[in-house]
Amino acid sequence: MIDFRNEDCMIGMARYPDKYFDLAIVDPPYYSGPERRNYYGQKVSKTGVFRSYNPSTRQWTVPDKTYFNELIRVSKHYIIWGCNYFDYPFQCGRIIWDKCNGKSTFSDAEIAATDLSRTVRLFPFMWNGMMQGKSIEEGRVAQGNKKLNEIRIHPTQKPVALYEWLLTKFAEPGWRIIDTHVGSGSSLIACSRMGYEATGFEIDIQYYLSAAKRIEEDERNNSTNQIDGQISIWDYEEII
Repeated sequence: MIDFRNEDCMIGMARYPDKYFDLAIVDPPYYSGPERRNYYGQKVSKTGVFRSYNPSTRQWTVPDKTYFNELIRVSKHYIIWGCNYFDYPFQCGRIIWDKCNGKSTFSDAEIAATDLSRTVRLFPFMWNGMMQGKSIEEGRVAQGNKKLNEIRIHPTQKPVALYEWLLTKFAEPGWRIIDTHVGSGSSLIACSRMGYEATGFEIDIQYYLSAAKRIEEDERNNSTNQIDGQISIWDYEEII
């Protein structure tokens, strides 16, 4: 069951008791900018990606300690992307996503903090414009058929394969998952495919509707992978 809401995550998390979720997998914004129109320049990147995901949306709010305290209150464990940008006493475990992006001007890797390990784990998966990894097992190899590439609908979108690997590596069957900043919907797609109960929040209505459509389309295309095939998309009230 996927419960996806167009809501401020701080309001949403306040409804849940302590440690209700088994695992938080979150990717909060660590600076404001990508949400602004034409932030990345031309509509088509140098690597051939059409930036149709870049409407002008509400300004991103960088979370403070209040957010992290609340996230840890409702979650038994966490995986928090962008941990290197936040001043918060995360546990020592780290997950590195190597984007295998060659000479790209973007970061070579992204870092997550986790309390599920005391070591550093590496996941290589190509994510450089039209060059996307072939599979979890062959993440350094580019997908040959570009028609199989994930369509980008969000400026900081992460691949579904990354979340599938995280769930395989760190989660246990039956765990409840929470994502406070759903964005493109990749995390919820992975949870749906793998049969995890998940709750997600997305405050921006444009991204919410785009992600909801993407999640529903993936469920239709991968119906044999579902436990119950149910997704709860809540009617929105635009948040002022």
